[in-house]
Amino acid sequence: MQGKIIKGVGGFYYIHLPDNRIFECKAKGAFRKDNIKPTVGDNVEIDIISEDDLTGNIVSILSRTNSLIRPSVANVDQAVIIFALSNPEPNYNLLDRFLIMMDAQDVKTIICLNKSDLVSEEQANSIKDIYERCGYDVIITSTYSREDSRYSSDGISVLKELLKGKTTVFAGPSGVGKSSMLNIFNPNVMAQTGEISEKIKRGKHTTRHSELICVGKDTFIMDTPGFSSLYVEDMEPEELKNYYNEFNEYSEGCRFNGCVHINEPDCKVKEALYNNHISTLRYDNYKQLYEELKNKRRW
Repeated sequence: MQGKIIKGVGGFYYIHLPDNRIFECKAKGAFRKDNIKPTVGDNVEIDIISEDDLTGNIVSILSRTNSLIRPSVANVDQAVIIFALSNPEPNYNLLDRFLIMMDAQDVKTIICLNKSDLVSEEQANSIKDIYERCGYDVIITSTYSREDSRYSSDGISVLKELLKGKTTVFAGPSGVGKSSMLNIFNPNVMAQTGEISEKIKRGKHTTRHSELICVGKDTFIMDTPGFSSLYVEDMEPEELKNYYNEFNEYSEGCRFNGCVHINEPDCKVKEALYNNHISTLRYDNYKQLYEELKNKRRW
């Protein structure tokens, strides 16, 4: 019988079957011998041990369409990165780091700007405009009051349509509303809603393991633990500019072919920055990440 791994904890794997039953399974020893590790998102075949106890064994892992390292998951169609527009205050450098990680793994990313009820329409749209100009899909949402919020009904509805028939990674810092959004998509999940610490204005971790949650036919959301830092690795400093799509329009006009748009003269990207055609927020993040990669190479 075929199913999908939705969670793995302590050597046990929980397999979601098409009839919505969830079986607790162990992986065959042959996987360890062949150095194959089942991961969340894998489509597998299982042998049933007990129908009553919902137990079985994983006997084979079906072919993967992709396999991500961070987060560890297989057969992903897209990612949704959720950031709060306020409370906690957004860290856009962290957002850029996640976008680069997903782009490097060829995973389409949708940006969800949540808690729109806490900021002005102008403030929300200004951030939306910055990232849309970089080629990303951006959705503004609020899970606090779906009826009264200016954006939530349309934003949540648009996001729901984008999830249909896909396996989607939900990621973002703690406290931005991931669990609350999961409760909207599937109230039966009863995902624990994290409180924001009034003292440090950061969210308490409510998700400790990566887990796939079924929210409709052939539709899964992977809820991942909240993060407060990410490191862009396995990349040369000179490669970083390729992940800032807004540079492409201007970089061909640079004086030097290998221009990294930092200190070189006659740089058209910096000229576009000075003329407000490129976001200062994005460029400052780029410079910080470039220096981070450059300095890392010395060790």
